[in-house]
Amino acid sequence: MARILLTAGPTRAYFDDVRFMTNASSGRMAAALATAALGRGHDVTIVSGPVPITYPTRARVIPVVTTTEMLAAALAELPACDGVVAAAAPCDFEPITRASGKIPRRGTGLTVELRPTPDVIATLAGRAEAAQWFVAFALEPGADPRRAFEKIEAKRCDLIVVNDLTAIEGQKTAVTVYDRQHATVGSRAGTKRTVAAWLVRVFEERLIRGRNS
Repeated sequence: MARILLTAGPTRAYFDDVRFMTNASSGRMAAALATAALGRGHDVTIVSGPVPITYPTRARVIPVVTTTEMLAAALAELPACDGVVAAAAPCDFEPITRASGKIPRRGTGLTVELRPTPDVIATLAGRAEAAQWFVAFALEPGADPRRAFEKIEAKRCDLIVVNDLTAIEGQKTAVTVYDRQHATVGSRAGTKRTVAAWLVRVFEERLIRGRNS
């Protein structure tokens, strides 16, 4: 049995107290992963941005809104977990300043300067203890693995799960898993429940059992 920390859903980056930018991540893949992991006896804590779905009742859920909040909550949970599965799609950028109230409409338009948000999975992996393992998800056009290879090295993860843009908001997905040596671990397509069940078995075989043996 492993104690799994799962990040999930989108985050929000606010322009003012009313408007924000986000993405279409639904949290369905994370919910499917949580269901599969719980079904195999693992303990699951989910740090989730705002989603329209309900997570499994046996999972412990910590709701957050912004990328900074997601990182803070995940860091607080990190010492108590054996591994992290970063299925969230946090905003990569945020406005440098957040206006109070509501920015009035202007006929001349509006220019907003953005800055990078903290990299959640890279920060978590950088704080890892020796026995902890990390899995990143990478959403890439056409599921191109080249950027994923850059990410697995930069983020210091053990495995990376690559899917393409069709996974957003859909009930189905197709993924390929790669390891740190850029070798293909395997591929699977189908409903998110089916793919999640396969992924959890991959994590067990490649990460959980190996670390516990």
